[in-house]
Parts: sequence; C-alpha cells; structure tokens
Amino acid sequence: MVAKIRHEAFGRSQAPALLKELTETIGPRLTNSPGYERSTAWARDKLSGWGLANVHDEVYDPAFGRGWEFRSARVEMVSPRTLPIHALPKAWTPGTDGPVEGEVVRATFKTVEDLEKHKGKLHGKIVLLDEARAYKPAERPDFRRYSEEELGELQTFPVPQDRGEDAQARRLAEYRKREELNRALNAFLVEEGAVATLSISSWDNGILRVAGGGARKAGEPAGVTGLVVSAEHYNQLVRAVERKQDVRLRIDVDGGFTSDADLPASNVFAELPGKGGKASELVVIGAHLDSWHTGTGASDNGAGVVVMMEAMRILKAIGARPDRTIRIALWGGEEQGLNGSAGYVSKHLAAYPEPTDPEQRALPRAFQRGTGPLQRKRGYERFSTYFNFDNGTGRIRGIYAQENHAAVPVFKAWLEPFKDLGADIVTTRNTGSTDHMSFDRVGLPGFQFVQDPADYFSHVHHTHLDTYDHVVPEDLKQAAAIIASFAWHAATRAERMPRKPFTERDVE
Repeated sequence: MVAKIRHEAFGRSQAPALLKELTETIGPRLTNSPGYERSTAWARDKLSGWGLANVHDEVYDPAFGRGWEFRSARVEMVSPRTLPIHALPKAWTPGTDGPVEGEVVRATFKTVEDLEKHKGKLHGKIVLLDEARAYKPAERPDFRRYSEEELGELQTFPVPQDRGEDAQARRLAEYRKREELNRALNAFLVEEGAVATLSISSWDNGILRVAGGGARKAGEPAGVTGLVVSAEHYNQLVRAVERKQDVRLRIDVDGGFTSDADLPASNVFAELPGKGGKASELVVIGAHLDSWHTGTGASDNGAGVVVMMEAMRILKAIGARPDRTIRIALWGGEEQGLNGSAGYVSKHLAAYPEPTDPEQRALPRAFQRGTGPLQRKRGYERFSTYFNFDNGTGRIRGIYAQENHAAVPVFKAWLEPFKDLGADIVTTRNTGSTDHMSFDRVGLPGFQFVQDPADYFSHVHHTHLDTYDHVVPEDLKQAAAIIASFAWHAATRAERMPRKPFTERDVE
C-alpha cells in the first residue's frame, strides 16, 4: 500500500496545480470574506469530483462576524516631498471612500487614560501609533532546512519550567486591558475625526506583516482606516514628524465590510468511508482553509490544504478501502484562535460546559472557565486520531508526539518507508498554535508534523509575500505521500491510536 501511495503521489501529483488554483484564482481567504466563500465552493467541487463521500459545509459559529475584503490601497507622501508609501490595510477596518489627505502626527496610546491627552488634537490627522524601530540585520539565512544537529536536538525533551499559578491570570489581565484599550481607541478616533492610523510592520526589509484591526463583530466600533507600513517607510515618517516638518499623506483604500450583520462561519468536510465494523470510527486529517488578506495564503495555509486534499485524492485513486472512515477537515477561523477546529471538537467530540457568567462568555475559549467537568460526546470513543499540516511549505522531517509515548514506536514504524525522503524523527515534544491543539486539549490524539523552517518566519508568515512563489512543489508531494500513508495506517491498525494520560486540569 505504501508503494502504491508513493507511486501515485510522485507520478501523478495534483498538489502544485491545486495550490495555483487556490491561491492565484481564488486568492486570499479571510474568514467570511467573499474569497473564503469561493474557496469553500472550490474545495467541495474538487473533493466531490474525486468521488469522495459526504462532502459538505458545517457551521461552527452562527455569528462569527462580518464579511470584509479590500480591492486596492494607495498611500503617498505629498509633503515635504512626494514618495509612494508601502502600506496595506488591516482586516476589519473601514476603507476611505475615495482619496483623503491629512497631516501626519505621532500619538501614544498605552492605556485608556492616554486618550484624554489627545482629545481635540486629532481631527483631520493621520496618526502614527508606534515608535520608530532600529533596523536589525538577519542572523540566519532567509530559507533553510533543518540540519542534522537541529533534528538531533529536537529529539531531546526539555523539562518544562514551572510557570506559576498566576501565569494564566496575568495573561487574562493583559488580554482584558488590550481589548478595553482597542475598543475605546476605535470609538475615540471616530469621535475625534481622525483620518487614519498607521502602524509599523513587525518585520524589516519592506515586508508587510498584516493581520486584523478594527472589529469584525457587528455593533462594535471599527475605528478609522488602519494600515500597516513597511518599517523603512514608517521610520522615515516618524523622523520627519520629530523634525517638526509638515508631513502630509494621501490615502485611498478601496475596501471594507461586505455585510452589516454577523455571518455564520463554516468548515468543509469530505470522507473516504470505512468498511466493516470499524466504519463508525474516525481518522481525521486537516488544515485551515482561511488566511490573512494581503498575500494569497499559499504557505499559511494553502500548502496544508492542498497536501490534505491530495492525500485524500491519492487514497481514492489507488482504491484504498480503510477499516475506519478517513475524514478531511478544512477549517475556518484558525487565524482568529483555532475557531473552526475548536467548534468541531466541541460539537462532536467533547466540551466543557459553557460558563454562565456573561463576562466569562465574552472571553475567548482559551480564557474561559467552564462550569463543570468535561462532557464527552458520542464521537469521543469512536475517534482515533487527528493529523494536521500548518507550518508552510516545509518538507516533513518527522512528527511531534505531544508526549504520547505509546505513539512513538507506532510513528517510527510508519516513517520507516520515508527515510529516503528525509522524514525519520519522532520527538516526544509538544508543539502548539495549530489546529491539533483543539483535539489535544480534550485528551484526544492530535498531532502536527515536524517541518523544515523554509522561509516561513523570515518572509511569508502573515505577510504580503505569502504567495505561490514561496512554496516548494516537491515538498508538497513528499508531505502528501507521508500523510496519506499515516492516514491509511491509522485507519487500518487493529486498535485506535493510543491516548496519553489525561486529566482535566491539563486544560487549565
């Protein structure tokens, strides 16, 4: 079976062509944007065309937020000289409704009390929200593979330090403070008549790293037009203002909300049905379909989407008939906090009772305190495992076992046929920040693969450079073969994947 998988994966791969379609025809896929809706229809069409079963969307949040998109953005300095400014808008902030001009000023808002200091001073102004930042040359290559030394180090387990009982409380306090300031600042800027805000990109070398701003929820203040500016251009603006020069910009952002009300948000699913007595048991493979809006979401996470789709196509094409059902999940809302996968787990597998305190209910899931023990749903005992792919184009080098020691020898055996492709390590370490955590948090086996860093955190992560050109097609083929094999083995082994020891306090 592994030989058949490899033959199909390397001889008739559709992964690169799929990624071109997804990123260059569909484009960016901000959750609930028109682009995201086009991508779900595209994915359903492909999965159905391959003959997979039970292809459908499923709502995970009936009121995720408003739709938003932008079509163009132009920023120019018109005084003290002319200069095109490299900038792109934050998601969920309003457009300008045509070209607008304004004087550039610098203002600091670190607490709600800072608002009063600037009252009556921002009408008609374009506000620089950040300080200038000194340029720091990179210490590592822009693109890299893991060295043997680094892979060896990954296979050691660092004993975690005690974070202290108040760590979660501090994070919650910081979150509440940040959210309170954001809401107050958005309303204040509109009341004062500011034109726009500018923030500095967190990366240098002209790279625009842009996420969200404003407010996606209907009824919450979205503020004024917000843009992220390349560090090198932003620093020039700050220095000119500090020299007391008359700095003026012209801004034209064609974009904004595509709906007035909060819209439901959905995931996409399809299946390769199991046969016999274990058909009701599930092996799930997944990746998040949503992306940010300034690139085309090729590495984050178009690569994962097409790898998982290709794995399903491979299994269907070679006539695989697994014992357990293999399900593909394409998640929405990952960029806003693993929302799609968390909603799926909560609905079908396990969830803590929702808090009754309105203040607690308003918090993200990670900060909520449940009102009782974990409630296991019917699917909990029928669930075997989940595999995720979400670290860019990087070639698979192994897998994180998430401290599931019983899974280690299983994974080592499954990787044996792929040593010639550079995939051979199993590390007991945990890794976070991807959709496998939604499963791991409720005691179910969820795993993310070890991937080469490539240029994920030097060029593409959440930036306007996240495009097809930064993806390595051969890496996609390798990953699809490995994941198809893992899914097959998990779906045909005598027992479900072993589960690690789990106590509910692990979730705190």
